[in-house]
Amino acid sequence: MKILVIHGPNLNMLGTREPGLYGSLTLENVNSAILKTARELGAEADFFQSNAEGALIDAVQGARGRYDGIVINPGGFTHTSVALRDAFLASGVPFVEAHISNVHAREPFRKISYFSDIALGVVCGLGAESYLSALRGLVFKLGAGK
Repeated sequence: MKILVIHGPNLNMLGTREPGLYGSLTLENVNSAILKTARELGAEADFFQSNAEGALIDAVQGARGRYDGIVINPGGFTHTSVALRDAFLASGVPFVEAHISNVHAREPFRKISYFSDIALGVVCGLGAESYLSALRGLVFKLGAGK
């Protein structure tokens, strides 16, 4: 099973960006933990990060036929990107939405997600563990869970 993990805008700044909210782990630390968990689940994981909406759309479209599923943290695009949502609908690739912070305990605009209603699941508020839980849930939903 091949999983694409997509990190949206500003996630390249993990470890230095608002550590009180996002923790001290870097994106490299998060990716290493995801790789370890993927191996434990018998899956492979590739990674993509961009601050550009169009690049994220290209990654989702390019996943069709290459990946069994996607774990995505759309970052700020969670609350704004109809175009990225449309890419998921067009590609048909199943996905789980993940967020490091609890978006429901933050500013009112962060409670709105353009992805949650079309995702297999949503995990938020668990720090970097959100990604690992999202990966486990995705693998389970795709039928290869252990």
